[in-house]
Amino acid sequence: MGGIEMKNGLLVYYGNPAGYVKDDRATVDTMFQSKEFEEWIAEKKFIPNWTEGVFERLSKGEKLRDPLEASSPLKKVRIWQLKPESDFELRFRSYDDVVTAFVEPCKDNYDVVFDGELETNDLEFIYTKFNLNHPSDFKGHSLSISDVVELYDENGREFHYVDQFGFKVIEFMDQEREQDIKMSM
Repeated sequence: MGGIEMKNGLLVYYGNPAGYVKDDRATVDTMFQSKEFEEWIAEKKFIPNWTEGVFERLSKGEKLRDPLEASSPLKKVRIWQLKPESDFELRFRSYDDVVTAFVEPCKDNYDVVFDGELETNDLEFIYTKFNLNHPSDFKGHSLSISDVVELYDENGREFHYVDQFGFKVIEFMDQEREQDIKMSM
């Protein structure tokens, strides 16, 4: 088991940042889950916590939050993608282009292709997950420009348009509600 070592709390698997140790818990990316690694963790008397996305975030140099640590609660995630019958000109366009050529993105043109919980509310992580490692219940194409990511909980919701670079916070109403607001002005 010479290929697994711990350096300053970081678990390294054959030269790759695979996870980290805090107290007696070893949080390790699921891609490294193997009999060899499980035995190494058991030998060190760590409690394993196999978690997706740890390798990617450690590789980027991000500081990881312990998923078992108390912190702000995670929101649920919905991924909205344009319906097949929606205007083709709405597809793969930046937010500014859509608003200039049409109107604000509207729920009526979209379907929910994922609704569930993830291990994070980080939009960049969500973008990567829905491009590289789709959840089994995801029914859409890889996340791309013109899609909408909704983060929600009992306290409210926020919508993020996948833009040319990054995300743009949007209102994302249905057409009927948008018309009611315009008429009341």
